[in-house]
Amino acid sequence: MKLWGGRFTKETNQLVHNFNASISFDQKFYHQDIEGSIAHVKMLAKQGILTEEDKEKIVNGLMGIREDLEKGILVITGEHEDIHSFVEAVLTERIGEAGKRLHTGRSRNDQVALDMKLYTRDEIDELSSLVKGLLEELLKLMEENLDIYMPGFTHLQKAQPITLAHHIGAYYEMFDRDRSRLHDIKKRMNYCPLGSGALAGTTYPLDREYTAELLGFDGPTLNSMDSVADRDYLIELLSALSTIAMHLSRFCEEIIIWNTNEYRFVEIDDSYSTGSSIMPQKKNPDIAELIRGKTGRVYGALVSMLTTMKGIPLAYNKDMQEDKELTFDAIDTVKGCLALFTGMMSTMTFRKAEMEASAKNGFTNATDAADYLVNHGVAFRDAHGIVGQLVLFCIEKGIALDDMSLEEYKAISPVFEEDIYEAISLKTCVEKRTTIGAPGQEAMKKVIEIYKKRLEKQD
Repeated sequence: MKLWGGRFTKETNQLVHNFNASISFDQKFYHQDIEGSIAHVKMLAKQGILTEEDKEKIVNGLMGIREDLEKGILVITGEHEDIHSFVEAVLTERIGEAGKRLHTGRSRNDQVALDMKLYTRDEIDELSSLVKGLLEELLKLMEENLDIYMPGFTHLQKAQPITLAHHIGAYYEMFDRDRSRLHDIKKRMNYCPLGSGALAGTTYPLDREYTAELLGFDGPTLNSMDSVADRDYLIELLSALSTIAMHLSRFCEEIIIWNTNEYRFVEIDDSYSTGSSIMPQKKNPDIAELIRGKTGRVYGALVSMLTTMKGIPLAYNKDMQEDKELTFDAIDTVKGCLALFTGMMSTMTFRKAEMEASAKNGFTNATDAADYLVNHGVAFRDAHGIVGQLVLFCIEKGIALDDMSLEEYKAISPVFEEDIYEAISLKTCVEKRTTIGAPGQEAMKKVIEIYKKRLEKQD
């Protein structure tokens, strides 16, 4: 059954029907379509546009369809153009004439805008929950690794010593911002388009505030043309998903590097690794690589959506049907990546001795050796040159700064004394950095408490 057949004298060409139809993918939000229809019918009855008898028939019929779909008793079939026509056709078949009154006072334009908003809102809640699960795992890892030293990097070169907790904390910040973005998108989009009609509202005395209240919106949208033409919230969501995917990809890139024989910082659990069909020694970080790879797929959805929307005049145009598959795929992809990444992190083993040795052998305490000289009256520029000589000496001998004898230190600068070893120990280098945001334990514990309170408050 087509909702618009009266104007036409010929059947739609089958290829045209297939190209035009959206039921193969918009059936995904049958639950939201039925939820919106129930609210619409209740409002129509409240306003005296439908009788109470018709309302009861339609609501009960819609609830029966939803139940049968969930149980698999009813199957969505391809002869219908979209989920809206499917629901209305089945409803009319089941309850008769009253089913034809379901669509009173609305258009498919405001109906699909509503369904997409309801679906997106539900999915944002799921995405936020998955990000929260990752944040909780990262917070646990931070608490467990406050005194595990490792090199911090710039340009992929070892720079200064930090802790594993501090490194993980940088990603905590990223994913915390991601969750905040999801919250902002949900708040900004939470206005109900139903009642906007095709583009110019309707002559029926609808109570749009009541419909919005029934569906958990903060109120009705305020311009009927924008209501059916707006997909900004999807662009915002796809942008947020792209950022989440980018953050996951960055972390995965580091894990892939840390997993190499050259680094050996981590051991990925067997359940999140695969082997080679020809090389029996291989243990590949495939999950991390796939998450890294799927980031491009999510970016593609954002760029496609922006491109689709860029030349569309007001109000609704069929181009906008392209929003669904892109968004559905991006949401499902990021949800899968978040779940898998969290599982991978929770089962991963961190090689703490290798991390600490890498920090020592990478001269990450060189800046602290320079600070030692400055604190003993040497100008910083001179101190910088002296420590450069120390590093060159160590490279030639294949040792770390910690391994030099006091005589070797004094041969380069007589300012050095026995306390240089304490000054450049990884523990000292890290723990004396106590300003908020720094890697020292005192600062990190304060930050962890802030994170815990923020997580509780966000819920």
